[in-house]
Amino acid sequence: MASEWDTHTSLTSTDDDLFGAELDPGWMVGGGINGGYLLGILGRAVAETVPAKPHPLSVSAYYLSASTPGPAQVSTRVLREGGSVATVAAELGQEGTTRITALATYGDLGAMPSDVATTAVEPTLPPLEECVPGTMAPEEVRRVAPLMERFDLRFDPACVGWAMGAPSGNGHIQAWFRMADGHEVDPVGLLMVCDALPPVTFDLGRPGWAPTLELTVHVRAVPAAGWLKVSHRARNVAGGMFEEDCEVWDSAGRLVAQSRQLAMQPRP
Repeated sequence: MASEWDTHTSLTSTDDDLFGAELDPGWMVGGGINGGYLLGILGRAVAETVPAKPHPLSVSAYYLSASTPGPAQVSTRVLREGGSVATVAAELGQEGTTRITALATYGDLGAMPSDVATTAVEPTLPPLEECVPGTMAPEEVRRVAPLMERFDLRFDPACVGWAMGAPSGNGHIQAWFRMADGHEVDPVGLLMVCDALPPVTFDLGRPGWAPTLELTVHVRAVPAAGWLKVSHRARNVAGGMFEEDCEVWDSAGRLVAQSRQLAMQPRP
């Protein structure tokens, strides 16, 4: 049986390098469709364009306008395909308007060297039973962000003061993550996970919808089965924008994805 994620990111091939998609309203947040979900749709189209290299390694996307539920079109164009990686341009559009344009490098993570040398430190999270379920988010948050129903989120209690009107001001939100239906996250799904938590500006006392301008994701490994740890941080708010750095760690204690996003300061 297909998972919810597979169903909501399914594509119909309409022509060479042209796909049809149906953007599901369950991924709405604020004034548009969640950027990570949209990046996942683009990511699936790229994977189908270069099937010998099924995994995203690096994807950089620019969000030109807010997407809405309903039909969309995805076009891809192979710029170069070598022995180990392929570079592909992709766009998602609706009603003749380009919503997202992206450049992606794809390969086969299973065929790449398995050696790891890192100074990165795995986030420390309390046990699942001591964390705060996303279902306890304030009603006004869940109303404007139905995408939270897609996940099973367990927030670090130290990072949820914003939900009680007492943000820490540290610019840090972290949580355990898995899909609500228990479906395991694959490398393309990691493109979505990097944009799944509430905007880190919530912890800075700035709630609201934060439209993404640019999002770059690096996928480092195929995630092991089980819960993921997701950590978001922001260090600078300037010029009406903020950056959001994300790390995703799998159940084997490996850093499997990293991202940086530039977004507009939250809108009411």
